[in-house]
Amino acid sequence: MKQYILFFLLVASIYSCAPKQKHALISTDYGDIKVVLYDETPLHRDNFIKLVNEGFYNDLLFHRVMQGFMIQGGDPQSKNAATGQRLGSGGPGYTIDKEFGAGYHFRGALAAARQPDQVNPTKSSSGSQFYIVQGRKWSQAELEVFQKQKGITYSEEDIKRYMEEGGYAPLDNEYTVFGEVVEGMDVIDKIAAVQVDPANRPLQDVKMEVRVVK
Repeated sequence: MKQYILFFLLVASIYSCAPKQKHALISTDYGDIKVVLYDETPLHRDNFIKLVNEGFYNDLLFHRVMQGFMIQGGDPQSKNAATGQRLGSGGPGYTIDKEFGAGYHFRGALAAARQPDQVNPTKSSSGSQFYIVQGRKWSQAELEVFQKQKGITYSEEDIKRYMEEGGYAPLDNEYTVFGEVVEGMDVIDKIAAVQVDPANRPLQDVKMEVRVVK
C-alpha cells in the first residue's frame, strides 16, 4: 500500500512541475475568446504574453474583418482611431522571425500578420498584429493542389479537419500559426458578420481587452 501511495505522490509531483500551456482571454462586446499559445512557437508566444502583460492590446480594434476568412487586430494606431481612418500598418517597432510548422490554418487558428513578400521575403511576423481564422471548408482536391504548390504533406486527420471544420489552407507555410481558439468560436462568427467599409474595417468599432489566464 505504501508503494502505491509513493508512486501516486511521485506522479503528482511530476505533473505539478510540468510546464503548463499559456492561455489568453480576448474580451469584446460580442463575448470572450480564449486561446491557447503554442509552446512550439516560443518567440511568438513570449512576445504575445509580454505585450498582453504590458496592456498593449487593451482598447485596440479588430480593424480588418472578412467573413469567411478571418478577423485581424493588434495595430496600435487603431486606438482612438478616427472613423474611416485606414489601419493595418502599425506595430511595436520590431518584427519576429517566422516559426512555421506548429500548426495549420484550421478554423480558430491564431496567427501573426505580416508585410507582403515583396517587402518581406523572409516572411517575418508583425510584432503585434494577429488574426484569428474563421475560414471555410475545403475539398480534398483543393488540398491536394496546396500540398503540391507548397510542399506540404497533410495527414489524414488534417485533411478531414479542413473538409469537416474548415479554415484557410492557402495561408499554410506563409504565416506563423502560434495558437488556436479553445473557447468562443461563436464570438469569431459574430464579429466576422459585422458590417464593414470598403477597407474591411467594421463600421462600429470592435474593441478588445486581452489578459493572460490559466
